[in-house]
Amino acid sequence: MKEQLNAIKLNAEQELNHISSIQALENVRVKYLGKKGELTSVLRGMGSLSPEERPVIGQLANQIRSYLEEKIENAKEVLLKKEKQEKLQREVIDVTMPGKRRYLGKKHPLSIVLDEIKEIFIGMGFEIAEGPEVELDYYNFEALNIPKNHPARDAQDTFYVNENIVLRTQTSPVQIRVMEKQKPPIRVISPGRVYRSDAVDATHSPVFHQVEGLVVDKNVTMGDLKGTLEAFAKRLYGEEAKVRFRPHHFPFTEPSAEVDVSCFVCGGSGCRVCKGEGWIEILGAGMVHPKVLKNCSIDPEEYSGFAFGMGLERIVMRRFNIDDLRLFFENDMRFLGQF
Repeated sequence: MKEQLNAIKLNAEQELNHISSIQALENVRVKYLGKKGELTSVLRGMGSLSPEERPVIGQLANQIRSYLEEKIENAKEVLLKKEKQEKLQREVIDVTMPGKRRYLGKKHPLSIVLDEIKEIFIGMGFEIAEGPEVELDYYNFEALNIPKNHPARDAQDTFYVNENIVLRTQTSPVQIRVMEKQKPPIRVISPGRVYRSDAVDATHSPVFHQVEGLVVDKNVTMGDLKGTLEAFAKRLYGEEAKVRFRPHHFPFTEPSAEVDVSCFVCGGSGCRVCKGEGWIEILGAGMVHPKVLKNCSIDPEEYSGFAFGMGLERIVMRRFNIDDLRLFFENDMRFLGQF
């Protein structure tokens, strides 16, 4: 048994001399000093010794236990110091090194121009109105004087969720919702995302943005519409900007017009941007159709109003001379970083 104890001491010393981690050290401790360790197993056999041998073997066993415990504790201190030193070396911070530059985000070009448009109309007393993008057929079409057989309702132009629900094709439904809930005077713009079943190319997208405006009050005239849009154009494009109205047709306005602004590049003399015409189309407008007012329980004999709508992407493309609409939606940082 004495030889066994000395062998345990020798083997344990050899293993402790080659320990490289705390976990390996713990494994050695359990192997020799644990409840089922080699030293404990030897001591369990002391019952077979004579009374004279037991004190001698017991004393030797305790000495070996104390010796190994001290060796293990010393090895643990050395390993902890080594681990701490290695961690400090890994986490060292050189305060003389230049910092990593943080690139701040910038506004999307659509947001830049939309914020300008909002500011212009808020300055003229308009409020911002919003509505759902998944819209009832009634608000998107019927209330706007677009009957069931109208070409604008063709499935090739509209995303139908079901027979009565669509992805809104314009932000005009917001105007209907406002007129239903609010009595005149009304003066709102409704910017937002809209959807149409278009193939994706440089000038078309199934997802784009519109900004529509609505004014309803007593004695509102076409002259008020013209004055409002002239003020808007001058704020957006400069004091030299002029507007031109051309007759057009929209189901929800009567009379209706397409509105052009004098080319902000050539001033009207003709260039590549305006295709030599001197004018650039920016929006559609007109006086709110009496049927639309009636649908919202507003008496067309007492009140009148005007409405207008513009495609935000078209304005932004011309503002920044962008020739591909897809760039707005691709999240290419090389493109977005220019703004």
